[in-house]
Amino acid sequence: MAKYGESAKKRVKSAMERRKKGTLKSSSGSRVKSRKQAIAIGLSEARQKGGKVPARKASTRKSSGGRRKSSGGSRKKS
Repeated sequence: MAKYGESAKKRVKSAMERRKKGTLKSSSGSRVKSRKQAIAIGLSEARQKGGKVPARKASTRKSSGGRRKSSGGSRKKS
């Protein structure tokens, strides 16, 4: 029995194509360059649409919200 459904395959393929074009963006708004990150985004989109995708592993989840925002102290002021 297949692990992933057709909708998941289509979503991942679409994410890979968007990555190649340079239009794929992460949740933070930055452009995605990594192949692995593009696959993860495609699988995540498939999960949201109710596609047949295995659940995420507990060890890969991040507890924090990503990068910390700087207070702006290191920016140049002109």
